[in-house]
Amino acid sequence: MTLEISGGVENAVATLVLKGELDASSAPLFKTEIEALAAQHPTRLVLEVADLTFMASAGLRVLIFAKQKLGTGVDIYVVAPQPAIVDTLEKTGFHHSVYIVDQAPA
Repeated sequence: MTLEISGGVENAVATLVLKGELDASSAPLFKTEIEALAAQHPTRLVLEVADLTFMASAGLRVLIFAKQKLGTGVDIYVVAPQPAIVDTLEKTGFHHSVYIVDQAPA
């Protein structure tokens, strides 16, 4: 399975919808999307991941890159992650750097 990414920036809020698997082969695509969004200077990044079924360490590295690239003033929301994704975030301690929520913030 591959990764599908869609989204954009509206009112300084960047939103990406991730579907499929975020692994070593799809992480570069995710990184490219993050770089493009960072150039628009969003104040928040919302990752809609309800349909993301797997995240490998390569995907986690891109999340860390996103946090660094966007800066400490930009909050990252991980919306509706499946238990395996939450487990990965918790085991690595990255859940302290993002907000894990059931629905996108208003």
